[in-house]
Amino acid sequence: MAAIGVFCGSSTLVSKTYLDLAADTGAELARRGHLLVSGGGSVGMMGALVAGCRAAGGRTYGVIPEVLYGREIADVGSDELVVTTDMAERKNRMIATADAFLTLPGGVGTMDELFEVWTTGHLGLHHKPIALLSPDGFYDGLMSYVDTLVRDRFLSADARDLLRVVHDVPAAVDVLEAALAAGPH
Repeated sequence: MAAIGVFCGSSTLVSKTYLDLAADTGAELARRGHLLVSGGGSVGMMGALVAGCRAAGGRTYGVIPEVLYGREIADVGSDELVVTTDMAERKNRMIATADAFLTLPGGVGTMDELFEVWTTGHLGLHHKPIALLSPDGFYDGLMSYVDTLVRDRFLSADARDLLRVVHDVPAAVDVLEAALAAGPH
């Protein structure tokens, strides 16, 4: 069993398609025996993620900053819920706790978490696999931009390759499990 950190949106305004994707992700992690490490919220995709995990018999570990505790309606049903003083401590706690990371569709907060874990991985501060779930090409624009960074030598191809882009939930978990089995790169 691995602890998988999942980053995703908490907006309550997103399409049911994204909520279903999050619930399916949580359920898949549970079916495979992984601990879900989430941002500690219970609304939007984050709420669907933890609900899907628990409905499939999985365990959840949430990390939420004090400032969002009320706003994101904290996931008090989590097996363990950690309340941090701020967003930076939240990210650091999630990075320290998780063995691998999966980013689902989300907004600026999700991008902040993705870039933090990707940057710290690139700097060698951790050697944990990172997958980006891009259903229906959700992240194609971002990856086009990243390829421009590589082309113009702002980013190395090795750094770009730390981000494994996948298009469905089972493939995302497969990629993370394979990377974990292979050990640090």
